[in-house]
Amino acid sequence: MRTRRRFLIAALAAGTAFALAGCETLNTVTGLLGNQLNFTQPQLQRYLNHSFPREFDKLGGLVSATLTNPRLSIPSGDNRLRLDFDIGVSALGARDVSRGHFALASRLRYNPATQGLHLDNPEILAVDVPGAGSLLSGGTRELVNTVLVEYARNEPVYRIDSDVLNRLPSGKRIGATDIEDGRVVVRLQ
Repeated sequence: MRTRRRFLIAALAAGTAFALAGCETLNTVTGLLGNQLNFTQPQLQRYLNHSFPREFDKLGGLVSATLTNPRLSIPSGDNRLRLDFDIGVSALGARDVSRGHFALASRLRYNPATQGLHLDNPEILAVDVPGAGSLLSGGTRELVNTVLVEYARNEPVYRIDSDVLNRLPSGKRIGATDIEDGRVVVRLQ
């Protein structure tokens, strides 16, 4: 009897996990039937979790920044997402690494070359890296801006699966990307 109960509990847990994973894919695939693809905050967060930590060297390696622990949110009523990162800043010859965090808000754009959703015109909301200003002649905010420009150009916040793109209705392609009602909406045209 106990073995049967354990089996039923294990089967129920596996079924629930499968259903939840299916909901994520279903959310994207149902958009294929209409004129949009929908992505949720958890989908983007999982992608980001696998993409970090990231190292950025500037000025020929004289200054470097390491981004870790990305935290993505989609604030209610906003047409931009918010990203918070932990950051470590170091300079050649400096003994200590300054650690802190920064936050940004950004819209998203689709880049066909990477099949990804990239930051579009990110705005720094806050930078808190104690002591880093003394390490950097241009200041921490300028370093963060430089890192953001490079990241936005080269690295997607989320990469759309090739299978999803291959199932787009005939003649449809990716159009505008919007953030609305707590989700990312990629319009098909």
